[in-house]
Amino acid sequence: MSTPDLLPQFNSAVAAAEALSRDVTAYRALADDALLQVARRSADAQRLMGTAAAVIAGEIARRSAISLGHDGLAQRTGHRTAIELVRVTTGLSGREAAAAVRVGTLVQDAADPHSWRHALGQAVRQGALSVGAADSIRAGLGEPSARVSESVLTEATKRLCSESETLDTDRLFRRARELRDELDEAGIAERENERRDARSLTFARLPDGMSRLTWLMDPETATITSDLWDRATSPRRGGPRFVDAGSTDFERAKQITDDTRSTAQLASDVFVELLRQGAAADSSQLLGSGAPVVHLLVLNAALNESDGEAMGASAGHTQDHAYGHPHPHAHGRLEGQLDPASIETIQRAFCSSTIESILFDDSGHALDVGRERRLYTRKQRQALAIRDGGCMFPGCDRPPSWTEAHHTKHWTRDRGSTNIDDGILLCRHHHLLCHNNHWEIQQAEDGFVLIPPIDVDPDQVPIPLPSKSEALRELCAAAS
Repeated sequence: MSTPDLLPQFNSAVAAAEALSRDVTAYRALADDALLQVARRSADAQRLMGTAAAVIAGEIARRSAISLGHDGLAQRTGHRTAIELVRVTTGLSGREAAAAVRVGTLVQDAADPHSWRHALGQAVRQGALSVGAADSIRAGLGEPSARVSESVLTEATKRLCSESETLDTDRLFRRARELRDELDEAGIAERENERRDARSLTFARLPDGMSRLTWLMDPETATITSDLWDRATSPRRGGPRFVDAGSTDFERAKQITDDTRSTAQLASDVFVELLRQGAAADSSQLLGSGAPVVHLLVLNAALNESDGEAMGASAGHTQDHAYGHPHPHAHGRLEGQLDPASIETIQRAFCSSTIESILFDDSGHALDVGRERRLYTRKQRQALAIRDGGCMFPGCDRPPSWTEAHHTKHWTRDRGSTNIDDGILLCRHHHLLCHNNHWEIQQAEDGFVLIPPIDVDPDQVPIPLPSKSEALRELCAAAS
């Protein structure tokens, strides 16, 4: 079979790309729908060109295999690795070149129809999957094991390929990680140990006299550190909106808001002071009182309590009593972290961390304060964080610490109450969007729905707002 002459094909592709208009006024003249269509077609072109580039990178890697030594293509042309050769030849960044080589190698290796990577390589070759999306699926799913066979990973790959059109590469990676956890719950502790082993803190002096501290944190370390970082910076990022006027907390929040330092400078100074003072730090002036608070989320079925009581921690309600032996494949969550935590970690945290409980009534509703207070209390916001899992606006990935509690029944307009059932978490941007651009959020039978304004959707079709809380989804799945 004769092979195609590839260079004329690429010359034609470059010529076609050069013919595309780059006139700003032409794009400004497009209607909104046409502009979005052009954006989608542009992405299609980039994906197809990226696919061809990955196949080329894979072939360069094959010809530069370590086993070839100095006869390999990379070393013969004066480059240490195939990634370096691809980077220099194409002008890609080191990270982009590495991804292209990884996916290109995957395509090369996926020729075997019995390999779980076959479906992934086939999707890339057909242009149905971008290089970045394929790399996310590969990294998120991991490798076959004694518990997860190649056939199971093949089906998972096909499922993720079908979902890839609605997910960007970061969300696709998270979806692949979640799917691996579903398929291999018993391996959660192993993957947790891998992340813990990858933790590091490095210090480097820069040529300009500055220095850089790089801290790669495992989820448990990040849970503690992020709580302190939020205490130091949240008033600057969100303003003193969740404290009573005239209180000590309000005055402290106002001082931070009025500070002329940037948020990053403020955080740097606070952490330096924290390190300097250590255990003797004046907590009332630095980060608020108390040790970092870790919120543990555990399903009822995750533990076998020795006293027979139900734990209720799936809603953030923790109790102090002895526990029996955990279910061998059970797991829990550290609030604010994306990956599950092994039940051993959860039990250890109960012994060593500050645990806060949020009270729920027999119907599963958290405490309410009616119209006695306009702002949601700290415990209510914790309950909302556990229920919502972050900003509930579609497509937003802001965590609970970056959100504000929005009254779905407005405090003034609707005489709404400061109750959990009427509250929903939105980041600052989407909170302003709802109030200023007339997006409405209403209660539905199974949660909340978002009602677009007429100028966005004349039919105002309700958009479901499912919870983004992994713990809540697990609870519902267990209940069903």
